[in-house]
Amino acid sequence: MAKHNEIGKLGEQIACDFLKKKGLVIVDQNFYKPYGEIDIVARENDLVRFVEVKSVSWETEGNVSYETIRPEENLHYHKMKRLGRVIQSYIISHETDEWVFDLVCVYINEKTHSAQVKWIKDIILDG
Repeated sequence: MAKHNEIGKLGEQIACDFLKKKGLVIVDQNFYKPYGEIDIVARENDLVRFVEVKSVSWETEGNVSYETIRPEENLHYHKMKRLGRVIQSYIISHETDEWVFDLVCVYINEKTHSAQVKWIKDIILDG
């Protein structure tokens, strides 16, 4: 498995653990359609949260501080458009009424075996 795929998989697990600690219930992971994939589908009471996870390792980014690495910048217009289609598919197939889209950024430090998580809630999907 390529290094960036390992980081992504680890980041998704860290994000799931983080969301569970915040009281959310993970109902689905890697909900796949040919045109895109939602990393995490979580429930918070009656609200469904569709969560995209962006992970980065200090080691793969030249050992700079996490404040200068912005994995959320990888959530560009075309990615958001594809995510919107996948979310529509999920909403229809699961008869979901209340939902939001979130982004969880995971900053992984492999040397110290630690991570920092930033949760950006209620992102508007335009397109």
